[in-house]
Amino acid sequence: MSGHSKWAQIKHKKAKVDARRGQLFSKLIREITIAARLGGGNPEDNPRLRSAIEAAKAANMPKENIERAIKRGTGELGGGEALEEVYYEGYGPNGVALLVKVVTDNRNRTTAAIRHVFSKYGGNLGSAGCVAWMFQDKGLIYIDKSNVTDEDTLLGLALEAGAEDVRDEGDTFAIVTAPQELHQVKEFLVEHGVEVKSAELTKIPQSTIKLDEATAFKVLRLVEKLEELDDVQQVYANFDIPDEVMHKIAESMAAGV
Repeated sequence: MSGHSKWAQIKHKKAKVDARRGQLFSKLIREITIAARLGGGNPEDNPRLRSAIEAAKAANMPKENIERAIKRGTGELGGGEALEEVYYEGYGPNGVALLVKVVTDNRNRTTAAIRHVFSKYGGNLGSAGCVAWMFQDKGLIYIDKSNVTDEDTLLGLALEAGAEDVRDEGDTFAIVTAPQELHQVKEFLVEHGVEVKSAELTKIPQSTIKLDEATAFKVLRLVEKLEELDDVQQVYANFDIPDEVMHKIAESMAAGV
C-alpha cells in the first residue's frame, strides 16, 4: 500500500487546483450524486456521501452545489446527466493491477478513452473481474508524523477507536479502518487532539508489486493519464515503490519532467 499512498500524497501536492478547479468540481459533484443515489441523502447514514461532502468542502465547493448534487442523486431534483458508476480493470507495466472507478453518462465514450490510455501508456485493459478481487474496501486516515509526539499513544488511540491497523508510511502514519468505521475513528482521534491530514474511503490491495525506478515512472505516467480523464473518479493500483525511488520521482515532477 505504501507506494500508492505516497503517490496520492505527491499528486495532491503537485496538483494545480486552481487551473483544474472546473474538472475537480465536476468529479466531486458526480461522486456526491452517485453516493446519494446508492446510499441515501443523509451523510450520517451514508459514509460514502459523508466522505464526498468532506472532500467537496475541502476544495471550497459552494454549499448550494453540494446540496444540489445530493438532491439530484436522491431524485428530489430532476434533470442533469443520467450517471452510472462503472469499474474498469486492467494491467500496467510489470503486471501491476489497476482498478479504475468511473462515473459516466456515456459508457461507450468512456470505454474508448480508457482503452486508448491503457494502450498508449503500456497497459492492457482486461475483462471484468480480472483484478477487482485483489482489492478490499477500507477507510484510510493519514496523520503527519510531525504532528505526532508519541507514536505509542497514537497507536493506542487508533485501536481504541476501532481502527484495524496503523502503518508507517515514511512521513505519515496511515490508519486503516473498516469502511463504516472511518468517520467514527477520525472523530475519536480529533477529539483526543490528533491532527488528521486526510480521511477517505478507498480500496487497498491485498498484496503489492515492488517496482524499480524505470518501471515506476511508466506505471505512474499511466495512472496519471487515466486520472486526467474527466469520467475517472479514482485509480487504485497494487504497486509499491521504494522511498528513494519515490523521492526521485517527486523531484522530477516538481521540476516538470
